[in-house]
Amino acid sequence: MTEQTLSLSGLLAGKRGVVLGVANDRSIAWGAAQAALAAGAKLAFNYLGPAQEKRVRALLAHRTDALIVPCDVTKDDEIEAFFSAVKSTWDGLDFVIHSVAYCEKECLHGKFIDTQRAHFAQALDVSAYSLVGVARAAAPLMAHGGSIVCMSYYGAEKVVPKYNVMGVAKAALEASARYLAEDLGPQGIRVNVVSAGPIKTLSASAIPGFKTMLEAATRFAPLRRNITQEDIARSTLYLLSELSSGVTGETLHVDGGYSILGMFNQTE
Repeated sequence: MTEQTLSLSGLLAGKRGVVLGVANDRSIAWGAAQAALAAGAKLAFNYLGPAQEKRVRALLAHRTDALIVPCDVTKDDEIEAFFSAVKSTWDGLDFVIHSVAYCEKECLHGKFIDTQRAHFAQALDVSAYSLVGVARAAAPLMAHGGSIVCMSYYGAEKVVPKYNVMGVAKAALEASARYLAEDLGPQGIRVNVVSAGPIKTLSASAIPGFKTMLEAATRFAPLRRNITQEDIARSTLYLLSELSSGVTGETLHVDGGYSILGMFNQTE
């Protein structure tokens, strides 16, 4: 992390958070986790299977205070067990970062209309309903309020070729976040979404034409560049911290301004 991010140390001092969805060091979730750690938070991480466990433990080899627990977010009993482990380790929870999404690779090829029922249900379960299940388990641990942040993409709002069922799943995720914000607001829990511009991650590599998406961002987005892992991490840190104490139910676009455009500027 850069000196600018490190200057925010103390912003989450004494806070305890959960990070779901770290796949490797290029993950959006890992960037957000690094920012939270630099800001003084203690973190708990999930993993799914031995391969992911190995990667997560390697990333956290220098953090002996990190809690690393298995959790498949499609299984309510594993979600319950994960947050039981958090509860037994800490006397409360302050925030959750949800960066979990999945669909079968074949769903990212061809037409959306050809999406199979089982694949549709799976994408919605992993990518959207998991936020509901996680929020339900986390909320009782947030006795003094807290923040839940999930990760989305512009394909939730507009058609992005080949994004297909993931766009529908992300739309459901964003709507779920708004409804959760209403449900949990009286408890002082805020729920927000970060809609990140295209960035090179393990999951993004499966999207056909992803290179074209990156090129379009550098050519047409108002900032004329691609978004970085750290850009997303900083905005996530804002939503986790008291700097955003009056913000809930919002989708924050961290995409260099790409989402504000109604037409590309072809004159340059």
